[in-house]
Amino acid sequence: MAGRWSGRFFGESRDEDEAMRRARETMTAAFLDLDGRQRIAESSVAASNRLYPDKGIHRQWQSVRDGCYEVGSRYVATCDDADSGRATVTDLDATTRALIDAAHLVDEFYGSHRAHLEHAASLLDAIPRIAVEAQSAADAARRSAVGPYAGYSSVRAGVAAIDEASLLLAGAGAQDDIRRVRDAAARLNDAVAELGSALAAAPDRERQARNALSSVTTRIAAVRNRAADLGPAYSSILREFNAASSDDLVGNDRESVRLIEQSEVLFAEAQAALAAGDPDLASELTARVRATLVDAEGLVDAVTDRLRLLRDVRTDPRAKVDAVRFRLRDAQLLAVNSGLAVEWGSALDAQVDRIERAVDRLAGTHPDYWAYITELDAVSSFVAGIVQRMRGQSATP
Repeated sequence: MAGRWSGRFFGESRDEDEAMRRARETMTAAFLDLDGRQRIAESSVAASNRLYPDKGIHRQWQSVRDGCYEVGSRYVATCDDADSGRATVTDLDATTRALIDAAHLVDEFYGSHRAHLEHAASLLDAIPRIAVEAQSAADAARRSAVGPYAGYSSVRAGVAAIDEASLLLAGAGAQDDIRRVRDAAARLNDAVAELGSALAAAPDRERQARNALSSVTTRIAAVRNRAADLGPAYSSILREFNAASSDDLVGNDRESVRLIEQSEVLFAEAQAALAAGDPDLASELTARVRATLVDAEGLVDAVTDRLRLLRDVRTDPRAKVDAVRFRLRDAQLLAVNSGLAVEWGSALDAQVDRIERAVDRLAGTHPDYWAYITELDAVSSFVAGIVQRMRGQSATP
């Protein structure tokens, strides 16, 4: 309604009697009161719609606003009737009550959404200032990045992030997109904070990078020595056990060598980065060296651990199956005691046959110990899954 009826005020008619004058003054006061309340609500709703359109506040406001427009039009018509002598005190009083009722509806709407509306209005007013402050902080951060640490990767990345966020903020401001301004200002503040953290950490970065490089030198040598055991271990598996016991390990020796060589290349790059004055890059490359060595170690361990496991089971095959049988019996007992035997009993009973089939694999001249191990491990995992589900059911009220 704001602006719709501005300037529509009427002086009292010289011929109006006292009752008519008072009725008209009361009606006009009610109109001005409604107009003021609607202005406040309207501006807050507009702020909400600009910042949080998904909230749907504008859609909820429309019916209240339309009611205000309707009663506002009634006020104008009543004033016209009063000027022409067609309106009575009763007509004016009725319009006054309608204006008051409309003001109450505005109050109810605003009260229901007060926290959100006040936040939206406040934020909308603050966003231009926030944007200016963010840009000012960004300019200061750029100046602080000029110095002995300017060549560090983290510092250069921080400055680049600030530059990108500044461009986004400028573009949003040029398009008067208040939500994008808000988001870009927040992003710029985050970039400023990231650069600040990088600069705070910078004085110690060279020492950390140098220490990391020193420690990884020893690690490369250790993994290379361990890789020397892979070939003999793989040959032992082939000689002592069924060929299928090592099918999934074929190529581990070549791949581990490739990874060790790759780690050495990365190590040289890290040394060069440190010498060039970028300890951040040196640290990043050193971390990649470590990760590559972990992969190489995993390939070596897969072979040596397999040989050790196969020999342990060959020495005492009953220990493996007895452990699985014990776990199965324990699960069957839990099913009975928990009243879940009907639901889970048959699935658990079926594992007995799987265990016996696994044991049968050890018959013959060349027992398949790996198939024996994998099948018993599968049974153990299956039983563990059922136990977990049964415990979950028992815990449910």
